[in-house]
This record gives sequence, structure tokens and C-alpha cells, in this order.
Amino acid sequence: MLPALFVSHGAPTLPFDDIPARTFLKGLGATMPKPKGIVIATAHWETQAPAVNRVAVNGTIHDFQGFPKPLYELTYPAPGDAALSDRVAALIGADIDNRRGLDHGAWVPLMLIYPAHDIPVVQIAVQTRMGVAHHIDLGRAGCAGAGLVEAILRLVERSFAGAR
Repeated sequence: MLPALFVSHGAPTLPFDDIPARTFLKGLGATMPKPKGIVIATAHWETQAPAVNRVAVNGTIHDFQGFPKPLYELTYPAPGDAALSDRVAALIGADIDNRRGLDHGAWVPLMLIYPAHDIPVVQIAVQTRMGVAHHIDLGRAGCAGAGLVEAILRLVERSFAGAR
């Protein structure tokens, strides 16, 4: 199993910004074995109940405004993985979303880490209003059954610090 990662996407312009974070992310993929699939959660997809996307190819969601035109021309058409989506959904009791692509919290770092966009990606929604304990439980359910990203636990704990 590959390591769990917590990666900040920085500003949406990170693919163009000549800064250390971009350099780091561009080299990160080469430091690890290539994963068979990626399960990712970002704070940019919030739902009332747990949800997992299930698409053949992830669309690129430009969920921001007021940035230079070249940013809106970027795409990251990573494949989805129906079996992985179904497995994650079953483990965490999530709804399936057959339309949702990847928001910039997912595709910005992924396009730097794995620019070939040839690794299946499944995105999980967060439920901010349900607090930290809910997300820790989701992470435990997923990690126990599928070796899913324990970083979700750390991400959630940091994101919802003091929200209990």
C-alpha cells in the first residue's frame, strides 16, 4: 500500500506559479511507486450525505473565477474506476454521483504529481456540517476495508479543528 498524503493545492494558479510548492509536487510522483488508483477528498465538494463520484473519465471542474484565461483551459481527464467507486461507497455508506468530475482541490495537485492523468481517480465529498467525528468514522471505515487514505483523518482533524 502506498503512503497516505495530505497535499495542499495552493492557489488554483499553482500549475503556472514558479514557487517551491510547484517544484515539490512536480517531483513527488517520481518518489513513489505508481498507484493503481487514487481516492481523494477535498473541501471543495460538500454534500449533505457521504458521496463518491463514479465516472468513466473525470471532467475538470473550474470552480473558481477571476483568474487568467489559460487556467480555464487546463484539463485533467483522469479515468474513473467504477469498481473502486463502488467499493469505497459500500465501505463508507456513500451515495454515488455519476456526473461529478474533479474540482481544483483535486486536479491542481494531481496534474503536477501525475501529469499523464493515466491513474484512475475517485473523489469523496465532505460533510462539513457533520463535524470531525463523522469524518474520522468515514476514514476508519474506508481504511479498515480498503486501505484507503488515512490522511483523510489528518486532513479532517486539521480542517475542522475546534469544530467538535
